Amino acid sequence: MGDVEKGKKIFIQKCAQGHTIEKGGKCKPPPNLHDLCGQKTGQAAGFTYTDANKNKGITWEEDTLMEYLENPQKYNPGTKMIFAGIKKKGKRENLISYLKKARNE
Repeated sequence: MGDVEKGKKIFIQKCAQGHTIEKGGKCKPPPNLHDLCGQKTGQAAGFTYTDANKNKGITWEEDTLMEYLENPQKYNPGTKMIFAGIKKKGKRENLISYLKKARNE
């Protein structure tokens, strides 16, 4: 899908100030993203989600992440996520590739 190394750089630039990615990493308070793919929205342990996240009812996979990462507030109105999004499809693909790889580490 995307370039893992470029995705890692995007994660560091845009996500690491709030999120951790390593297995067993703590919530900063945003949730740890290690096992994000395959999880339902609003389910990660150690984080208090808004009703919007708890009730969204989707499972995080490539397609849902692609849409969410483009504009989190539009995709899920009421989310606490303070992030404008990543407009370029290629950058979102790179980030998702990194998230998927990190899941296996």
